[in-house]
Amino acid sequence: MASMSLLIVNDPPYGTERAYNALRLARALLEREEESVQIFLIGDGASNAKRGQKVPHGYYKVETMLEAVLARGGQVGVCSSCMDARGMEDAELVDGCHRSSMSELAEWTANATRVLTF
Repeated sequence: MASMSLLIVNDPPYGTERAYNALRLARALLEREEESVQIFLIGDGASNAKRGQKVPHGYYKVETMLEAVLARGGQVGVCSSCMDARGMEDAELVDGCHRSSMSELAEWTANATRVLTF
């Protein structure tokens, strides 16, 4: 039986490890058979999807982690009003992430087997 995990990420990419841990979990879940993962980035979490972030050598890079989730079939939605509030344009998103809405979050929540917040 297929399972759908929805991970809602509220925290920014750096400063805490919540987004980092959410993406680590998403990748681990996607290694399981018949597991689907959707990630919704909301509030300061929207900035996780900003392409081209520069980090110190040897530090984890959220963009690379998101790309790995997407490459394994995960979906990543970014709250549109949160993007607007942070001056983010669609063209700035990591490839594969998409501008999303509360309507899509509501649909994903209703269809999820489990919902986890970070």
